Amino acid sequence: MSRTGIVHFGPGAFHRAHQADYVDRLLKEDPRWGIAAVSLRSPGTVDALRRQRGRYTLAILDSETRFRTLAAHNRFFGPGEGEGVRALLRDPAVRIVSSTVTEKGYCLAGDGTLDMDHRDIVHDLGDPAHPVSLVGWLALGLGDRRAAGLAPFTPLCCDNMVANGKKLRGAVLAYAARLDPGLAGWIAGEAAFPDTMVDSITPATTDALRDLVREQGLEDEIPVSREAYSAWIVEDVLPAGSPDLASAGVVLAGDVGAWERAKLRILNGAHSTLAYLGLLIGHGTVAEAMADGPLAGFVERLVRQDVVATLEPSPLDLQAYAGGILERFRNPAIGHELSQIAWDGSQKLPYRLLDTIADALAAGRSVERLAVPVAAWMLFVERQAGAGAEIVDPLAGRLAEIGRSREAVSGLLALRQVFPVGLAKDARFREAVAAAAAAIRETGPRSVLLGKASP
Repeated sequence: MSRTGIVHFGPGAFHRAHQADYVDRLLKEDPRWGIAAVSLRSPGTVDALRRQRGRYTLAILDSETRFRTLAAHNRFFGPGEGEGVRALLRDPAVRIVSSTVTEKGYCLAGDGTLDMDHRDIVHDLGDPAHPVSLVGWLALGLGDRRAAGLAPFTPLCCDNMVANGKKLRGAVLAYAARLDPGLAGWIAGEAAFPDTMVDSITPATTDALRDLVREQGLEDEIPVSREAYSAWIVEDVLPAGSPDLASAGVVLAGDVGAWERAKLRILNGAHSTLAYLGLLIGHGTVAEAMADGPLAGFVERLVRQDVVATLEPSPLDLQAYAGGILERFRNPAIGHELSQIAWDGSQKLPYRLLDTIADALAAGRSVERLAVPVAAWMLFVERQAGAGAEIVDPLAGRLAEIGRSREAVSGLLALRQVFPVGLAKDARFREAVAAAAAAIRETGPRSVLLGKASP
């Protein structure tokens, strides 16, 4: 029987297919590191985990599908169970508090610092004993540990953000300083916030997956699936007494930055490009989009010629890494929906594409091709808004309003939550986005796939 040594906020499909798989392997040798699953917003997943006593199926989708039953989770907390979460965060046996709450779950402003005007942060500053944000929960838990004379736990952000540990550290310190400068000082001096990079393509759970699992004789409300490839890179600053993640296949690295920049810009940047252009063309999944020769060729040129140039020099073989990713995208067993990748574009674009564009501009290179997926996102927003269709995004209301206007491109460029003022006002970028949007509107999305970027 495993004990609880890890608390995880956000037990969605990616966490359960990725980090929980590593921990499940670790538990076979060291039972101290069972995971408590905490959902701040919706009880669905934790309730299902509770009903299934933490057990669920992981399907590895490759040339042959393999199935594993995972049982890394042993405690479950949903909305309204905050007292139990708080008590657990005080438990000295808990050494890691990890999170996959998506980029928007950290309440950050466009510059990567804590948004003090975010409604969740405003709530938590007014009632810090009953937080609704991850940042508020981390500060509360760390404050309780300090008051009890205990060592801090280690917050471990596993979401796709550049310098994710550093950003989370800055957010927690800024929040804590508003409540108790002494607590902020203690956190700054005692707690580690490692940077991480996580990678494995994980489609959303569907009824088709449940049926596939049922064919194996298993009844499972919450199966998950992923590709065979999986990587988890953690900055090598975990304090003594932490779980031996390396024994389960986690790479401990002195500098996670090269890994995370490559993953965010190459894999995630290509994913978003495929999503917005593919949806405008009429494709449904990543594999289907990659079977479209002109679209796949455009994405490969964008990655190899435009994105890689912003990452060099690097300790990684970037061209080999890019080739491996493009091959993974072609896996027909992965039904990764483009619509899922398109969610939360306002939060994803800055890390996946805009940082690349800013670096290309600074180096004096063309951004003609890099501007195409940005324009495709804008026209995707415009299309959804015009049809009255749902836009899954924390800025959905504002995006819909701009999308219905006559000046959607300029209106979206004025959104400071997405486009930093320096980039939005750069004539080279504005002209490239406007030209790509005009071409897509006038002659269709395929018209931009053969364009060439000058050196």
